[in-house]
Amino acid sequence: MAANDIIQIHHVNFYYGAVRALTDISMQFEKNKVTALIGPSGCGKSTLLRLLNRMNDLIDQTRVEGEILFEGRNIYAPQVDPVEIRRKIGMVFQKPNPFPKTIYNNITYGPKLNGVPAADLPGLVEQSLRQAVLWDEVKDILDKSAMNLSGGQQQRLCIARALAMKPDVLLMDEPTSALDPISTAKIEELVEELKRHYTIIIVTHNMQQAARISDQTAFFYLGNLIEYNKTEKIFTKPDVKQTEDYITGRFG
Repeated sequence: MAANDIIQIHHVNFYYGAVRALTDISMQFEKNKVTALIGPSGCGKSTLLRLLNRMNDLIDQTRVEGEILFEGRNIYAPQVDPVEIRRKIGMVFQKPNPFPKTIYNNITYGPKLNGVPAADLPGLVEQSLRQAVLWDEVKDILDKSAMNLSGGQQQRLCIARALAMKPDVLLMDEPTSALDPISTAKIEELVEELKRHYTIIIVTHNMQQAARISDQTAFFYLGNLIEYNKTEKIFTKPDVKQTEDYITGRFG
């Protein structure tokens, strides 16, 4: 494992029942980098993302072959606890999904379950909300329902909630697709800031977004990894014609 790789994927196939959704995927993700996964709908991007923190385990009749190493350890080994993996590899979903609780309790829910002492919670709430650039907007309404926040604020709250678990990796599945342009810009700025402390893997349909915020880009098509390289290379001089056709809007 290269010193700066945090996750390595080796020859992974993934099946929903008899249907193969991913075919022989091998790639690696570097620490403190943003990697964008792009490709048309149904190409396997979100499936791969959910494999990285074992979220697909929750779907019946799925099967994974090959290995996924997180910090050198196969996360699908029999003795590995998926809950522990999800603590280390957090996830933010496409639609903001705050719990129907107060803003404060949204952030503290996971840490409390994991035994963080009550005395440490206020500091953790502030730190997480500051990291998500939400503290100044909500510090006076922490006891109010998270459901009252705007969509963009709810998504930043969900990011803060993930960060409160102190993950090493943050997975984001189209985190801005349900947001307006101003909220989208805030999340993009936040991603730039967060990569100083976290490794971020983001699925996006937005080519401009991938070009703006990622260091590496992987292009998927029909369950295959077609091309994976530095973002600048993928967007200016891809090696595969199919990649170029997708990025320039000729298909997909």
